[in-house]
Amino acid sequence: MPLITQLNLTQPDDFYEALIDMHRDFDEAQSQAANAQLILLLANHIGDYATLAEAIRYAREGVDQPGASMKPHTEDAPRVAA
Repeated sequence: MPLITQLNLTQPDDFYEALIDMHRDFDEAQSQAANAQLILLLANHIGDYATLAEAIRYAREGVDQPGASMKPHTEDAPRVAA
């Protein structure tokens, strides 16, 4: 299953708000634990190791090189800004 790097959220603003709300009233440790749980739930939902490994690589590149986390999956695909 190829990693989708183009916008694919049906309600991106609502998702972002829900994600921010998830952290409300949490300290740093609780926020990190909630993020870890969310990642593991979504990884289990995706299920495909190759897709998850590619997502990990993109996420790491995004931290090492800000703005690089949403590079297109293929050379022909348009670049999506983070």
